[in-house]
Amino acid sequence: TDEIMQQEIRPLVAVDIIEQLHRQFAILSGGRGKDGAPIITFPEFAGFSEIPDDDFLNVVTYLTSIPSLEAASIGFIIIIDRRRDKWSAVKASLTRIAGAFPGNLQLVFVLRPSRFIQRAIADIGIKLYRDDFKMKVPIIMLNSVSDLHGYIDKSQLTRELGGTLEYGHSQWIHHRTAIENFAMTVKTTAQMLQTFGTDLAETELPNDVQCTEELLSSHTDHHSKLKDELKLAVKQGATLLTCIREPVTRSANSKLSPDELENVATVERLLAQLDETEKAFDQFWTKHHLKLEQCLQLRHFEHDFREVKLTLDNLMETQAGFADIGDSVTRVENLLKEQKHLEEKGQEPLEKAQSLALHGEQLIQNNHYAVDSIRPKCVELRRICDDFTNETKKKYDILGKSLELHKQLDKASQWCEAGIYLLASQAVDKCQSQEGAETALVEIEKFLVTAKEHQLSNPKEFYNQFDMILTPEIKANAQRIVQKLEDVQEMFDKRQVSLKKLAAKQTRPVQPVAPHPESSPKRASPKITRPAAVENTSYHFQVRIRGPAAQNGNHAIHHALVQGLIEKCISKSQGHIINELIETERVYVEELQSIIEGYASEMDNPNLVHLIPSALQNKKEILFGNLPEIYYFHNRIFLKEIENCIENPELLARCFLKRKEDLQIYEKYCQNKPRSEALWRQCGDSIFFQECQRKLDHKLSLDAYLLKPVQRITKYQLLLKEMLKCSKNSEGTAELEEALATVLDIIKSVNDSMHQIAITGYEGDVSELGKLLMQGSFNVWTDHKKGHNKVKDLARFKPMQRHLFLYTKMLLFCKKREENIDGHEKTASYSFKNSLKMSTVGITENVKGDNKKFEIWYNGREEVYIIQASSVELKNTWISEIRKVLTGQLEACR
Repeated sequence: TDEIMQQEIRPLVAVDIIEQLHRQFAILSGGRGKDGAPIITFPEFAGFSEIPDDDFLNVVTYLTSIPSLEAASIGFIIIIDRRRDKWSAVKASLTRIAGAFPGNLQLVFVLRPSRFIQRAIADIGIKLYRDDFKMKVPIIMLNSVSDLHGYIDKSQLTRELGGTLEYGHSQWIHHRTAIENFAMTVKTTAQMLQTFGTDLAETELPNDVQCTEELLSSHTDHHSKLKDELKLAVKQGATLLTCIREPVTRSANSKLSPDELENVATVERLLAQLDETEKAFDQFWTKHHLKLEQCLQLRHFEHDFREVKLTLDNLMETQAGFADIGDSVTRVENLLKEQKHLEEKGQEPLEKAQSLALHGEQLIQNNHYAVDSIRPKCVELRRICDDFTNETKKKYDILGKSLELHKQLDKASQWCEAGIYLLASQAVDKCQSQEGAETALVEIEKFLVTAKEHQLSNPKEFYNQFDMILTPEIKANAQRIVQKLEDVQEMFDKRQVSLKKLAAKQTRPVQPVAPHPESSPKRASPKITRPAAVENTSYHFQVRIRGPAAQNGNHAIHHALVQGLIEKCISKSQGHIINELIETERVYVEELQSIIEGYASEMDNPNLVHLIPSALQNKKEILFGNLPEIYYFHNRIFLKEIENCIENPELLARCFLKRKEDLQIYEKYCQNKPRSEALWRQCGDSIFFQECQRKLDHKLSLDAYLLKPVQRITKYQLLLKEMLKCSKNSEGTAELEEALATVLDIIKSVNDSMHQIAITGYEGDVSELGKLLMQGSFNVWTDHKKGHNKVKDLARFKPMQRHLFLYTKMLLFCKKREENIDGHEKTASYSFKNSLKMSTVGITENVKGDNKKFEIWYNGREEVYIIQASSVELKNTWISEIRKVLTGQLEACR
């Protein structure tokens, strides 16, 4: 049926009736009447009455369709040449023309038969049958062509009618077929470009380098072929234009007839149309080709990223395997060499990663379309590089500490051995005399001084210095050596006591016993103060091991300490957040009070009225909005309620849930904020405000304080998030999450309302559209079945930038505009463009070729809007909201 309808509505072209045109029973010579009316001539034609009705109607219909609408509207002049024929032929011609002429007639001229008898019959016949012809225009009977010249200028008549108009029927047919062929070429070319453009727009970008290269090559080849087709079409049109203008080119005295001038205009219009089509196609191709090239860049980047990431992961895994910190000086030195080798091995992949991250940032700077995919990878590469560098530095630090520790432990062990050797080497008999005892004491004191040189005098500092690397094995070794140090020190202490007694006075012989390490006591020396386990106030704790007595029950004590401190930390964090919330709330209330009393109330002070600028008169509510209402709520209600949460932090969430409706007052305040800011820009530098600020001793001007409510509603969600971090998987977590969602919903409503008040050009009342559910910017294409498509335009290639507002009853399409106001930051407004009633729309959730697109259609897909979101997540959110609206309408109908 579609093919039949297309055949019925397609206009006639010369090639369809070429045989009938060649018979030349009717011609459009190109001549015009004095008022510009086109002239159709019916020359003498012997078999005129034998022409089939369809042939006659087709030829006349075609001839009347050629002149412009302006010329055709004047009306056609018919010239019937029957000078050599009979009255019967005149009658037959008039009858046929009256019954079948499809155009608007103005005049009919009949060159009557020249023979005397036929002329007489014609005179009588026209009088008798004039009414039978049913023509509403005059029929003028002429005796000769000279009579015709009285009505129509000779320059508009062909030589057969005594005129000077050059007319060649074969050339006329040739021009007509050529023009119509060119028009068809233009249409076909545009359709090919349209089809190719649609294919390009629907092409899914490949996910690997090879396929992307093949697709780029294929599309480029197809583009080149289409460009060649375009060049041929333009060449065809230029040649045709030259042929039509050929008489003027050949002779300066020649002039083109009105019909020939219209032919020229037609070809020029087709050439212009072809040029516009080519420009639109080139513009689209440039964007598509750029996207394909960027896609290829992205695939190369992703391929290189996977390779570099794999190498870096292996490197990090190898580094993570270096957990050993050594148990001796030799072992630690070997570990340091291995770490150095790993660091050198990692230099090349790290440089590649840094280079690739730099390349990715260059792609972003060049406005690559896949910024959201490239930027995280650049961040990931730099993060891994930083992690490896930091981990390497940390390893070096740990191994350096380990080396230092083992060296000190070795020195301490050597010192103990040297001390034991000294004590054992002091001869017993030499120490019996006063002189010998004093000499031995001097030796011991000299040796004990060396303990300070080895930093072994304070075991507590020793442990604090190396706590970060004290593994159980190293702790056990350190404990053994420290115990050995204490034992040796105790041996020296006892020896010194004995020697001092001998040096002071010898009352009786003493049988000294040479000390031996194995015989030294293992109990704690009363003269040595041992460092106990330390717990500091910042909740970092260390359990010191000092001999067997300290080890008993050590594991249970350690576990209890850890649990207690963790609970204490969480409790303190929550308390800290509650305290911060209350303190900042008190400051906030005080600031609101200072604004109201120090500025708003002062506007009514008769002593300051003369300082208030005229632009500010009677505009207190515009400048301050509903600030008094906000102050009343926080001062009288909200502050008191959150102060009750000091002892019970779990009650905080309920405060926000309970006051959900009250907190909506911020939406009204934020909606008024643009008006307030505009008024401040106009009057902010007035003496009145300066005087108020001076009295209040405020460092900042009023506009900074008017921002406080906007900042405060945002601060609540940050504090609630901090509370959640400290309350994971504990009682009250669900209520905190609900409270956070409530505050975020209020912030979203405030943000949406700020956008909504910037809508301009909408003639209705937006408050009647229902609740504003969503708003955001999208790429939008339209596809309408109705409307004129001469050569189907390429508008779908280029999307419109539209800001959509989804209400429960209506979807608004707006255009975002940004403008600077008095040198201040840009202010956005949304110019209304179109709206769709939600009761009459449908959605298509997935569009082939792009998972970020969806369709909204109207009146059974009579109007289709293809909408592209910035991400799949955003698209799904909008579809979910639209589906809720449509489902709600369906349930309401039931």
